[in-house]
Amino acid sequence: MQIKTIGRWLKRIVIFFFASTILAVITYRFVPIYITPLMVIRSINQLFQGESAEWHHTWVSFEQISPHLPMAVIASEDNRFASHHGFDFIEIKKAMKENETRKRRRGASTISQQTAKNVFLWPQSSWVRKGFEVYFTCLIELFWSKKRIMEVYLNSIEMGKNIYGAQAAAKYKFGTKASQLTAGQCALIAASLPNPIRFDSGHPSKYMLKRQGQILRLMKLVAPFPEPKKVVKKKK
Repeated sequence: MQIKTIGRWLKRIVIFFFASTILAVITYRFVPIYITPLMVIRSINQLFQGESAEWHHTWVSFEQISPHLPMAVIASEDNRFASHHGFDFIEIKKAMKENETRKRRRGASTISQQTAKNVFLWPQSSWVRKGFEVYFTCLIELFWSKKRIMEVYLNSIEMGKNIYGAQAAAKYKFGTKASQLTAGQCALIAASLPNPIRFDSGHPSKYMLKRQGQILRLMKLVAPFPEPKKVVKKKK
């Protein structure tokens, strides 16, 4: 009897998990995301350290973000973003091969994976989190467009201490708006993303400036989104 009861409860939990997560992903396809787990975790850590809990974040639509910024993050983070379905298996194979000899392991997370992690999960890496990351990445690739994934990514990614998203980064790093960011500023933001606490896009080091130049060159070689297919009308 107890085994049957446990089985029923497990079944309910599984059904609830899938129903709630799918509903959340579908909802976030349409509504702005004002808060993420990372923002909350960082704020709690600040409180434990005796600091005031704060974060700077303002949601803006994709059209209110400089067109240079999607190009910059694609060039820096995920140059096959437009063509893959959430996972870049070419980069995964490269990373696995390089990590056989590298002391410091490198990852191969795509923008889609980073978006799934930022919006739905916690920052600490583990096999459990990776498993959930794969699940949520599949969901957002299924229910969201590439444009929506990029919009959420650019609004939720950490871009400095207490700074999240393009609008806050533009204001606190460059004294401007997300829509007015230059190509050079966008390249600096992209250069800081591997470690935005360590790398300050507003006060770039020599390494940051070198990386900025590399990203600016790469921006000329990649396209942010697939070109729409032209419909050719057949002559009668």
